[in-house]
Amino acid sequence: MARQTRRVVITGTGTVTPFGLGISALWSALCEGKSSIGPCRTFDFSGFPTPFVAQIADELFDVKAVVPKSHRKATKVMSRDIELAVGAATEAINHAKIITKSHEQESVTIPPGRFGCHIGAGLIAAEENELTGALASARGADGKFDISRWGSEGIKNLTPLWMLKYLPNMLACHVTIIHDCQGPSNTITCAEASSLLSIGESMRVIGRGDADACISGGAESKTNLMGMMRQHYAKRLAATAAGEDPTRVVRPYAPDAKGCVPGEGGGLLVLEAMDAAAARGAVPLAELAGFGASQSFCPDTLGVDPEADGQGIVDAIEAALADAGMSPDAIDAIIPFGMGVTLVDAAERAAIHTVFGARAAQIPIITLTPAIGNCGAGNGAIAAAVAVRCLTEQRLPARINTAGAVGLDANACATRAAKLNAILVFTPSLGGQNAAAIIRSIA
Repeated sequence: MARQTRRVVITGTGTVTPFGLGISALWSALCEGKSSIGPCRTFDFSGFPTPFVAQIADELFDVKAVVPKSHRKATKVMSRDIELAVGAATEAINHAKIITKSHEQESVTIPPGRFGCHIGAGLIAAEENELTGALASARGADGKFDISRWGSEGIKNLTPLWMLKYLPNMLACHVTIIHDCQGPSNTITCAEASSLLSIGESMRVIGRGDADACISGGAESKTNLMGMMRQHYAKRLAATAAGEDPTRVVRPYAPDAKGCVPGEGGGLLVLEAMDAAAARGAVPLAELAGFGASQSFCPDTLGVDPEADGQGIVDAIEAALADAGMSPDAIDAIIPFGMGVTLVDAAERAAIHTVFGARAAQIPIITLTPAIGNCGAGNGAIAAAVAVRCLTEQRLPARINTAGAVGLDANACATRAAKLNAILVFTPSLGGQNAAAIIRSIA
């Protein structure tokens, strides 16, 4: 592999979260200390430990409003995850002031062959009405599912284009078609670490000269029956009582933390070589200074119970610091996963203390899950977009819900001004993959 020789900057950010389309909507809500968590509007989740999710209201996001007319027919084969990626990508590209094929103009800003795309995805949940209708037609004489009838009868009741809605690589597929990104492209499916891993992939592709720019990040919706089931069996869901305030359920690093709730959202960044951005007159928002990744040893082999000492997370953070040529003392704030699941929180806390030592309790922690839930493959990129906004605003958003956290600056507080030069974002995942990135102001 060629050595990294080009500095990589961030010139555009795009998010779709339960607060709406765009980083401004998310940022305002975070600074105001709002939470989007509430009862699910589309499914009855009363059989699960919690009926609460962080869901995007229909009036806040419509994919048809963000795709060019020439691509609107394709929205029929877009799963929710694809919609989120397409919306975030369009927002990021517009934010970066880049003209692509989607703008239907004579010329484009970046030659298609020099524009790459790396998007993290989750295990996309099939729409229940499509799948169960086909399954029902595959029942045997006893009324139970019959695998032989599935092959001869049931599968015929799926639309011929069914698979195109649920393949994880279709997020990047639609984005690259809409914006004509013909450079290196890849899809990474490593649960919650997916989008940061994708950002790291783009950084390497640009750094070694294989592209001048990439659209990179991830998206996922877990506010569905299959997503809820996966989180339930992974012991990630908060157990809530009748009448409990949903906005106060998720409490990262708190002694009484009880778990998380599913969310839906996505984040995409426009990454560019610094020299290429300068050549087109773009003003970078921040620099992607360093990236690191690792694999944790998980005692249960599935990553449900993370390693208690957080060594895998430590490895990723230290790799990112080394890549950036920075010491731990240079980090001014941290955006971790901060899930509110006791074992995951403990591993993250241990990792922060290992890397930062005596400073661990003084570095401000930025927590997002109390506001937007667990957005799966979208988590890391949404966090990266928030980090960029923190640097440009020189401000930390509010924290909510947590009280009594020991050893970390993670308890509830109001938004406040801060002197920020470098922010660490890291995300462990179900499965044990870890990713870390350092985002810093342009020197």
